[in-house]
Amino acid sequence: MTTERDIRTNFAFCPPEGEGGAWHATLESLERALREAFPDPTIGHRRSGVHEMTVLDFEIEPAPDLWVDGTAAITEPDYAYITLTDATADEAGAFAVWLRDSFVPTPSLVRFASSLALANGEETPSPLPAHGSREDITGLLRRHLEAFDH
Repeated sequence: MTTERDIRTNFAFCPPEGEGGAWHATLESLERALREAFPDPTIGHRRSGVHEMTVLDFEIEPAPDLWVDGTAAITEPDYAYITLTDATADEAGAFAVWLRDSFVPTPSLVRFASSLALANGEETPSPLPAHGSREDITGLLRRHLEAFDH
């Protein structure tokens, strides 16, 4: 019997290429949505030295006993990017389903990438399916990581 490794990596979520403003989001709308959706989130704002903009740092529990740390950089009208730090497929899958189903205006507007894939030369984010359960999305993210875990 094989046991799946719980690979940890950074996951990024963004709108489709060329549609950076498709989420119609701001840091304020994301903060409000996180506060409404998750009990006792930890949320803070800081100036990013990388992007030279204000970003939103957060820690939430998207499912029981699953915690994620993330950073969001969103500027109107054309840029949105959310990164989860050192997350497993289970953690990222729970967040991705919430993002897709509860935050973005249309479920087909979410793309994802991982630092593991980027380190292996994959530069194009993949579409997150517009439908599917948390288990389905977690399975997709697991397969994504396994494809790049050499």
